[in-house]
Amino acid sequence: MKYQKLIYALCAMLALIVIAFVHHPHLSANAKDAQNGKLIVSLINAKNEEMGTAKLSETAKGVRIELEAEGLTPGIHAIHFHEYGSCTPPDFMSAGAHFNPENKKHGLKNPMGPHAGDMVNIFADRHGHVKTVLFNSMVTLKEGKPNSLRDADGSALIIHEKGDDQVTDPSGNSGDRILCGVIK
Repeated sequence: MKYQKLIYALCAMLALIVIAFVHHPHLSANAKDAQNGKLIVSLINAKNEEMGTAKLSETAKGVRIELEAEGLTPGIHAIHFHEYGSCTPPDFMSAGAHFNPENKKHGLKNPMGPHAGDMVNIFADRHGHVKTVLFNSMVTLKEGKPNSLRDADGSALIIHEKGDDQVTDPSGNSGDRILCGVIK
């Protein structure tokens, strides 16, 4: 009888720890090392719900981003790497500005740019889903490099509500941050 109560108490404590871990806002958006050298980044929305993943890997062309997400409005959306590895809902402003270690201007079409975190726009289908592969040759996952997404404070991958005009500094008129994932 005595042992039975102890076992119930231990099971209850274990259940509380699991629940706290699963629902902790900073843990649910963190990147996890995966097999085959890929980093899996969970993308969360303003309600801290997982809405997709980005699988990042180092290639000869730079960082490959294999993106799958849902819950977007149909149409064009900007996607950027941001400077801090923090995704605090609901607005994700904790991620800071675009990742820009060389202090350039924003936009792939800007003659004084681009930021290292600038990328081409993505397209969500009529159901709000996106499944695509992108490459960013301006960043690396190798630690210790000035353009590494895995520096001391990490970085974030953000999807915005609108497309990026690829010129306007500092953010391309891309609107609110709607999905965010931490890279560490």
